[in-house]
Amino acid sequence: RGKIVSELCILVCFTNMYLKLLIVNIVPDGNYEENDDPEKCQMLFKMTDNRKCTLDEDQDSVIRDDFIIIKRHIEDAARVLEGIGKSISFDLDGEDSYGKYLRRETTQISEAFSNSEKSLLELEVKFKQSQENELKEEHKISDDFLNMIVHTRDVLKETLDISLGLKDKHELLSLIIRSHGTRLSRLKNEYMKV
Repeated sequence: RGKIVSELCILVCFTNMYLKLLIVNIVPDGNYEENDDPEKCQMLFKMTDNRKCTLDEDQDSVIRDDFIIIKRHIEDAARVLEGIGKSISFDLDGEDSYGKYLRRETTQISEAFSNSEKSLLELEVKFKQSQENELKEEHKISDDFLNMIVHTRDVLKETLDISLGLKDKHELLSLIIRSHGTRLSRLKNEYMKV
């Protein structure tokens, strides 16, 4: 029974309102099977209720005060909701709803990706054209070799340009996602503060 307090396990806790006692049954050693004896496992705490009786007050004034308190709570809640509404409208960047804002951002992202896809298709067409030209002009090996080197250099340059463009689009997408995360975190924090 003299072990550390953190090893105490509360089994049952109830209040005897008539006797003003809080009765707590505990198992001192954490062993439920060996400690069934209530004499060893019971602690009593006296409780007192020092609240004043409010029956003498005028019931109308009590009800009036309750209504005033409720009215103030409603006004406070309205102000909180208005603040949340203003915060959300500020975050929406002029759009009517968050859905419209996200649709606009999604449209911009999809346009960026479609432009990169067009560039990749153009690059693929150029590769096919270079292969066709290669087959037609086999008799000019030296010229073809020089043309291929020049063409490969141009294609690599275009590929690098497209790669840089895709990297910029990826960074734009990352910034937009981080921006949304920051906005949502700020909204959550403001809501939790309220």
